[in-house]
Amino acid sequence: MDPDRAGVPLRGRGEAGDVSNGAPAGRSLDDLDRRIVAALQLDGRASWSAIADLCGTTGPTVARRVQQLTDEGALKIAVMRGAGGSESHQFFFLRLKCGPTMALPVASRIAERPDVRFVTLLTGPHDIIAEVQVPREAGAYHTVVREVQTIPGVEAVIGELTLHVYKVSHDWARELLGLQPDDPVDTGEFEEFAFDAVDEAILDRLKLDGRASFAEVAEEVGLNESTVRRRFERLRSRRWAHVVTLVQAAALGFESEIQLRVDVEPARLTEVAQVLARRPEVRYLALPLGGNCLVAEVIARRTEDLYAFTTESLAALPGVTGWSASLELLTIKRGFVETPWWRSEVADVAAGLEVGELTG
Repeated sequence: MDPDRAGVPLRGRGEAGDVSNGAPAGRSLDDLDRRIVAALQLDGRASWSAIADLCGTTGPTVARRVQQLTDEGALKIAVMRGAGGSESHQFFFLRLKCGPTMALPVASRIAERPDVRFVTLLTGPHDIIAEVQVPREAGAYHTVVREVQTIPGVEAVIGELTLHVYKVSHDWARELLGLQPDDPVDTGEFEEFAFDAVDEAILDRLKLDGRASFAEVAEEVGLNESTVRRRFERLRSRRWAHVVTLVQAAALGFESEIQLRVDVEPARLTEVAQVLARRPEVRYLALPLGGNCLVAEVIARRTEDLYAFTTESLAALPGVTGWSASLELLTIKRGFVETPWWRSEVADVAAGLEVGELTG
């Protein structure tokens, strides 16, 4: 196998989240690591030589560093499903309040559900935010809420339907390569999608390793290579699937990841959404059913940048009447994929507590 061609698989990650020997929490990457990760965010299936050209290094160096970061649990390349609804499913936000010390166990249980797209622990009035894919059928929301309410440690659950997704950005570190951010607008790019059983099998395999070759995927799902390639390119061109590079924001030098709820005058929701979608620090933006508001995920390199965003951008935006925000503490799942570092972070914290108890 040519180690420089697109689609070369990464070794050492049979199952998402298998990070028993993962990197320490908050692992720091050097400048070249960061440029490589930024290039992978542009296209996680690009050839090593293409990535090397962007980063000013060699293909073998890129391959070696990506393999090391993957083995350490600092990086994961995966194929995620699009953020739009489907003909048979749509998305549902859950905001949870948990009992003392129960937020992490509850979030872990929720992340085990295959229908959960996103899970993170938060500061503020809610301990957890999760996004669930639910069937388009009567009683589906009630069933999800009832099931989550039975998890030990859950004290309160608020659910709301996702009406529209304006933006999902997977290449928020473009500046590390000297590139300008894209200028996305609400063009309906997150159209409803329809997967058949073959598409599901292909996506399930690529969720484990986004760089797996088409030949490998074809062998596992029982198809020929050209069929797998054609189907994957169709899913990708319609934005029904995305190749993404999961990495901690802190590892790339970003201090904060924020969950933001922006209160907006009802008549100006679309106008405000289109303005916010063009902001590079906004990497997710959606309209929930509950209240006149937009839900955004914001990433900030420094607290000063976050201050400027809120006081100069949000505060001056016509139609915005207020906002509330929470810090993301630990993201466990994103795009139906378990992050490769969360288990090692929890293990590091537990080990630190044990050492403290022994020495205290």
